[in-house]
Amino acid sequence: MADFYQAGHRALQEEFKSAALADRLREVIVRPALDADAQTFIEQQDHFFLSTLGADGFPTVSYKGGDVGFVKVQTPETLLFPCFDGNGMWLSMGNIQDHDKVGLLFINSVVPHRVRVQGVATLVRAPAILRLWQDVGLAVQVKIRSTWINCPRYIHPMEKRGQSLHVPSPDRETLPAEWKSLDLVADVLPPQPLEVKK
Repeated sequence: MADFYQAGHRALQEEFKSAALADRLREVIVRPALDADAQTFIEQQDHFFLSTLGADGFPTVSYKGGDVGFVKVQTPETLLFPCFDGNGMWLSMGNIQDHDKVGLLFINSVVPHRVRVQGVATLVRAPAILRLWQDVGLAVQVKIRSTWINCPRYIHPMEKRGQSLHVPSPDRETLPAEWKSLDLVADVLPPQPLEVKK
């Protein structure tokens, strides 16, 4: 973890006299793998935020949601998550294909807590992996480079009101997005459902 901080980080730490604190936090909370608490926390979440970089170097952030446990801890060093049917632009997945470094933010706003993950992502098409979820034709494996908890003090406590009925589930037919019934896209929609090789 000696290279965790880069020149820009160090310059600001020096400017604001926080280098000693930053070094202590790196020593205490930054890890190359998920500890048991972080694994449990991630497996209890129903959403996270995914940051990817395009080939042009510009980042994008995407919300990824599912049922509780849709992100799988394959090992303490490896996560898996599905790519559910989206808008067909494939921005995050295309970014991963072009530039494999990713950031994931798992955040609980009901009981404020968050875990950050940085890693190297790979698109996965293996049927044995895709079968972990319903109606999935592509998944992502993240090899963790570093992970750490973040102070929750600025997380606004919120009340959860339910789950999205659009998340694929073996208990019901997957509902299409309402906007896909609009005339302006009806003639260019890809075939549904996704073809998943079992």
